[in-house]
Amino acid sequence: MSSPTKFVLDESKMPKHWYNIAADLPVPPAPVLHPGTMQPVGPDDLAPLFPMELILQEVSTEREIPIPEPVREVFKLWRPSPLVRAHRLEKILGTPAKIYYKYEGVSPAGSHKPNTAVPQAWYNAQAGIKKLSTETGAGQWGSSLAFAGSLFGLQVRVFQVRVSYDQKPYRRALMETYGATCVASPSNETNSGRAILAQRPDHPGSLGIAISEAVEIAATNDDTKYALGSVLNHVLLHQTIVGQEAMLQLEMAGDDPDVIVGCTGGGSNFAGISFPFIGQQLRGGKKRRIVAVEPAACPSLTRGKFAYDFGDTAHLTPLTKMHTLGSTFTPPGFHAGGLRYHGMAPLVSHLKELNLIEATAYHQTACFEAGVMFARAEGIVPAPEANHAVKGAIVEALRCKAEGRSEVILFNLCGHGHFDMTAYQNYFAGKLSDQSYDEAELAMALSGLPSVPA
Repeated sequence: MSSPTKFVLDESKMPKHWYNIAADLPVPPAPVLHPGTMQPVGPDDLAPLFPMELILQEVSTEREIPIPEPVREVFKLWRPSPLVRAHRLEKILGTPAKIYYKYEGVSPAGSHKPNTAVPQAWYNAQAGIKKLSTETGAGQWGSSLAFAGSLFGLQVRVFQVRVSYDQKPYRRALMETYGATCVASPSNETNSGRAILAQRPDHPGSLGIAISEAVEIAATNDDTKYALGSVLNHVLLHQTIVGQEAMLQLEMAGDDPDVIVGCTGGGSNFAGISFPFIGQQLRGGKKRRIVAVEPAACPSLTRGKFAYDFGDTAHLTPLTKMHTLGSTFTPPGFHAGGLRYHGMAPLVSHLKELNLIEATAYHQTACFEAGVMFARAEGIVPAPEANHAVKGAIVEALRCKAEGRSEVILFNLCGHGHFDMTAYQNYFAGKLSDQSYDEAELAMALSGLPSVPA
């Protein structure tokens, strides 16, 4: 009798709390600083952008934070998400390793992003907010917030990075289907966007620029708050439902991961799958290898500097200490738009500095090759972002084959690629090239990091 492939939790087993890794860190992360005073920010500093409940989550050191019942009710549309044993992929690779993937593409928006979009929209609605502004790269976050906004009666305006806006028209159509307004960034709708366009009318955009535009809209309109899809503590917190479910499902499978892999752009899906396991380790549990896989064309963890920097290009945000390529850095227009961010989440960066995680980087053609192999073995076409995690898992499985080790590998398949088929067409036509960032531009961006007193 063959071993089971899919492990699905009963709805009643869905976690009732988010896990906050801040409670278990051996060394606290560096404080967020006000760019004017260089002093740690307080709740009042963040109030123009976020409702107070999210601000309190941002600074919390409580290990467990309750998931509101109305949020859990919405989650039941797709959660708990399945954990799948990749038997066919294992066979193709000829590896003694066991490969499991947590599949987040079952959400209405097709990715892990609604895990935080829904609570963010709910907390804003509870606070009486009527409008949200945000940025998006590939469009997974923008479509997720559009979906969440439609559930709670919020108007959503999305600034989408221009190169992705042009590459991914169906993501834009999905946002509009959910009722959101989608604008190509840089745009003429904000001072920061107009300033960029004045310098370069054909600017391809970046997440840093799109964040500037969305923050500007929120900061200058009393009826609007800002929502972020990655990087910040409360966003990573909301994603930990993924790893908590995976723990329960692996118990069902009778396995425990030795290696956990996630793709990393801003850090949210990586944190979601890995933080509960890292927390378990920090409390005396099993030691595991945690591998963050990022794009070689935007390698914040493997090439960036761990320093205080702005989260946006126009320098409207507070300063956070993170692995950064510099807030003015514009990455090449490779297809994994969700991974084109100049910085890495402060908590993920902090774990890297504590040597609790590893980081590696791959070019996009190698990642698409891995994604095609996965699709032909397991039947799911991964998003370009998720292909990085697939590549990382395959590398680990082949290492196990070479070493004769039967390790258990877990990775987060954070979204499907149904809106990314143009990228796959380009891959099969040989039009998908490996793009490299400009070393001179990177050096210039890093030279412009803000000066922060010791």
